[in-house]
Amino acid sequence: MKKTLCFITVATAFMLLMASSGQAESANSFFDQGYEMHQKGELAKAVKLYTNAIDDNPAFAMAFQMRGIAQQQLKKYPQAINDYSMVITYGEPYFKTVGYYNRGIVKNITGDFAGAIPDFSQAIELDKRMALAFFHRGIAKSKTGDLAGQSEDFCQAAHLGDVNAERWLNTYFPEWKHPPLPPPKPTPTEGPT
Repeated sequence: MKKTLCFITVATAFMLLMASSGQAESANSFFDQGYEMHQKGELAKAVKLYTNAIDDNPAFAMAFQMRGIAQQQLKKYPQAINDYSMVITYGEPYFKTVGYYNRGIVKNITGDFAGAIPDFSQAIELDKRMALAFFHRGIAKSKTGDLAGQSEDFCQAAHLGDVNAERWLNTYFPEWKHPPLPPPKPTPTEGPT
């Protein structure tokens, strides 16, 4: 009896392992096909195939990422935001960074500038050298009236190599590369004569 029970347990574990392996292969296959359609510009087909991959593997961060990009290209912004949120939920730190950044971009596109700022801030928290996150957070800050914040973010972006931020700063604040001069020292006053 013990041998039969042990065999059934091992057989069941093996079958589950094979099934999950098959699901992973299936999810990867759907993803690869979706990516191929995406590259061809067949975005609706790509979305369906990425969805199939996600159905087979509900924590497939890369499939959410690519489906979000396709949804964004199709101007289906709420769906793109949802997919980027899933990237943040299931992704490794790099994917989380990209998820926050991309969700911030879509929020900027849709005019939710106040909502975009925390997303860009989270991306920057995860990758302090992400020049594009500084640049786009600067745009969001300018749209919310924080012009000093825009300048600070553009300076950070420019120092990290973002040419658009540098171009803007060179146009509107040509002295941005030069540290401000210290205030002049007071001249000694002579006593009464």
